[in-house]
Amino acid sequence: MKPIIAASLLFLTFLPLAAQNRVALLNDKTRDLLHETLSGELAKEHVIQITRHHRIQGSRGYRDAANYVLGQLRKYGFSEKDAYVESFKSDGKVSYQTWQSPSGWDISSAELRMVEPSDERIVGYPEIAMSVITYSNPGDVTAELVWVGSGMSDKDYEGKDVRGKFVLATGYGGEVHRKAVLKYGAKAVVCYLDDERAKEYPDMLQYTGMWPRTEELDRVTFGFNLTNRQGTKLKDLLNAGKKVVLRGWVKGIGLEPYSMDVVVAHVRGSDRAAEELVFSAHLDHPKESANDNASGSGAILDIARSLKELIDSGRLPRPRRSFRFIWIPEWNGTMAYIDAHPEFKGPDLGGTWLANMNLDMVGENPELLHSMLLITRTPNSIPSCVNDVVENMAEMVDNMDIRTPRGSLSAMNYRVTPYSGGSDHMMFIDRKIPGMMFSHSDYTHHTSEDTPDKVDPVELERSEVISASAMWYLANLESTQSALLLGLISANAARRLGLSAANFSELVRQQKTSARFASAMLKRRFDEERKAIESVQSFVVGGRWGIDWNENPVKAQYDALRKGLGGEMAAESDKRVPQRLTRGPLDFGLPVSKLDSTRASWYSSKEFSLDGDVRFELVNLIDGVNTVSEISIALSAEFQPVDVKTVARYLEDLVSVSVVKWK
Repeated sequence: MKPIIAASLLFLTFLPLAAQNRVALLNDKTRDLLHETLSGELAKEHVIQITRHHRIQGSRGYRDAANYVLGQLRKYGFSEKDAYVESFKSDGKVSYQTWQSPSGWDISSAELRMVEPSDERIVGYPEIAMSVITYSNPGDVTAELVWVGSGMSDKDYEGKDVRGKFVLATGYGGEVHRKAVLKYGAKAVVCYLDDERAKEYPDMLQYTGMWPRTEELDRVTFGFNLTNRQGTKLKDLLNAGKKVVLRGWVKGIGLEPYSMDVVVAHVRGSDRAAEELVFSAHLDHPKESANDNASGSGAILDIARSLKELIDSGRLPRPRRSFRFIWIPEWNGTMAYIDAHPEFKGPDLGGTWLANMNLDMVGENPELLHSMLLITRTPNSIPSCVNDVVENMAEMVDNMDIRTPRGSLSAMNYRVTPYSGGSDHMMFIDRKIPGMMFSHSDYTHHTSEDTPDKVDPVELERSEVISASAMWYLANLESTQSALLLGLISANAARRLGLSAANFSELVRQQKTSARFASAMLKRRFDEERKAIESVQSFVVGGRWGIDWNENPVKAQYDALRKGLGGEMAAESDKRVPQRLTRGPLDFGLPVSKLDSTRASWYSSKEFSLDGDVRFELVNLIDGVNTVSEISIALSAEFQPVDVKTVARYLEDLVSVSVVKWK
């Protein structure tokens, strides 16, 4: 390793944290050009336009939104070669890897009204687009209403005759329909939101969908989503002993074979154009669904405009690497795209897709919604310098005074958090592309309250500057800049290792794990931090180098911390090696949906302790090298102690449904 790099590693590793945070990776000129050109105001204009479309996956409304994005790209000068739509069959039957496509869908109008004990129109479509449960079929039903509680379990229907009737429930629309209509013979469903936020906002209704399985397509009827105020009124009438009769009708095509459209745009690199950095945002969701996710879609559209404008005008040079932008139907559309593009993979799989910034709900007005920007790190299965670069850019933006004429006066409020799922960065991570998510969380999520008036141009612009700055830096990283980045990552790695060791020591003290297992977890964490430091080489343009880990201060710190934990590392108890048989994350229903009822019951028992993020990471760790024991150690180091027998049972079930095999 070059002496300058070794010196910077040693210097930065032992800098006080406050000093480390002042290290600026991006030069001031580039920062100021990006700040000047990126526009939260223009991004919000895109948000307003996108929210005019009822853009359900596989629907004609989604295609209208995709055409809007493509039209804007053309307006910004993107050629047919550099901006286009890729369409994938979406009929509820074809599958992409383990994911069934959604059906196409289109309706023209709908209405629900009460005809007894009084005549009253309750809700209608298209004025409240979210009022119809998505993927409802056309129909016309006049029938008595029956209350079934949540409506999602068999117990809710005990002693109740729902055949030929409407059911009123508080559960998720698709699951209520699956029980009430498909199993117990009801005609249609009416669902209302009944959680704490609904009681605070009684005129808010929830977005739900049928999401029919292939074998259910011919039996789907329809349903409506109501507000808490409307649903409570109907329930109160039933509780008072009144007979309630409803008439509901839906007109239009309903379920149909159609397509999922992915809008793609390119800003081509110069000498390393085959290496790509990818911006993503899902374009789907009901009208209006502004923050989720017209905000992310509008933000990356503005980033595409800005980068092209700066490059075409000569104010920024053409980047060494290429940028790709994709607007996708969330999860399902990304899986179709993965299926069609075997090159969709990161360096660890021999690919050239180097990083992903996934923008999903990035425009929340902090003053109205009391939310903060959450920047989600990659999971430990894919250690990367991308995390440290993005965190550095967030610190940079926190020290900038970003304002817009119509934006909020809020101070920046953000957190860089451990990995969590919930969006398309998962798809990139599964393909070993370091993917980070920019997001917010607030009470309007998946409800009729998610409207454009709650979108803040300032918050949009902050997210744009952070993500665009990080990607520009990574697209053009010179070997002369690597010493500073290596030093910064090493300093952060030392801090993270220290925190991990303290956490593992506490687990030993509480007798939640043994010193031997804690030593194995710490070794895993050191290996991950080492890989994050080494990942810089994937981005350096010009010059290669190696690191002598025997002389590295992070290695010295690890040796000291491990000695402090005491005990030798635990021996492996299960040396079987699982191997993947599919590409992309597994369908969320696997393996349970393909197991017999006896085997599947384990997943709803107290013995099963793996939540969705842990299961996703478990599958990420199936690389044809890690043993069952090593996967258990890695999960324990990242989340909380996980019994190797639980990991083994889960893997055995994945093998039994033919998505994994034993090597």
